[in-house]
Amino acid sequence: MLVINRTEAAELLTMEACIEIMAEVLADLSAGRALQSLRQVMPLEAGNLLGLMPGYLKQEAVAGAKLISVFPHNHALGLPSHQGAVALFDAAGGVLRALVDGRAITAIRTAAASAAATRVLAREDAAELAIIGTGEQAASHLEAMLKVRNIRRVRVWSRSKGKAQQFAAEQAARWSTEVTAAGTVREAVHHADIICTVTAAAEPVLRGEWVRPGTHINAVGACRPHERELDSALVASSRLFVDRRESAVNEAGDYLIPLQEGVIGAEHIAGEIGEWFERRVSGRTGEQEITLFKSLGLAVQDLAAANYIYKRALALHRGTEIPW
Repeated sequence: MLVINRTEAAELLTMEACIEIMAEVLADLSAGRALQSLRQVMPLEAGNLLGLMPGYLKQEAVAGAKLISVFPHNHALGLPSHQGAVALFDAAGGVLRALVDGRAITAIRTAAASAAATRVLAREDAAELAIIGTGEQAASHLEAMLKVRNIRRVRVWSRSKGKAQQFAAEQAARWSTEVTAAGTVREAVHHADIICTVTAAAEPVLRGEWVRPGTHINAVGACRPHERELDSALVASSRLFVDRRESAVNEAGDYLIPLQEGVIGAEHIAGEIGEWFERRVSGRTGEQEITLFKSLGLAVQDLAAANYIYKRALALHRGTEIPW
């Protein structure tokens, strides 16, 4: 068995490669060439969680699962809130081939999936980006958006003004792009063509009245039925795509809460983004339309990324071989 640590995984999986991997695996999932079950979540003490996300990639003959811990208060201890690993099995013989760091995969593949959706849903001339949140996903989403659109200006907001300013300074230096901290969410999104919400919020931080026509939104942060980042008016005014219908109707508060309120109907989901990649649904229908990609994160995304990392590790003699 090959063990691939966080540093190695991040080096082996580039954002450019991962965007293509995500587009392919999401198409496979929508077409039935990949399978997964809903994530299983076990509550622990003090609001902490342990999650299991199994899946199967038929064409690659790979099965496996991501095992992940979610400890929301870890930042106060100097630890990441999300930690875990992806176990990769040969589906032909059931052999455990690799154990890959899950944190590196999650950081890259989540943003890459947003980029794959943005590439087909955002306006071609989209140049102004707003990022709501300043954690690990904020940095990876900035990188991902720069890969798919010619972004001229970025505005970022955080509940902590200091964190927003620090993030802006660090990212501006990293990408030689104009990145500034906004005092409010409304200010951050005022001119935005693309908005990425990557917060830990359980209540809406983004309201429909603040979003201008023609904007594309990647809603990433909330992943439980009682949590959401967007208000109902915004969801109702958007053309909504999801990474997986089954996941959305069981886990996505951004969809379920407006549905329960009667603001939208079950038909409001325009399609899975993988169905667009398969050309089974249409995408943006006009320049003034607001498009929304609700991302929950899927087991098949983790497996596809881990399998790519594993193959590259074998080719480049990376990772640590452990008798099993």
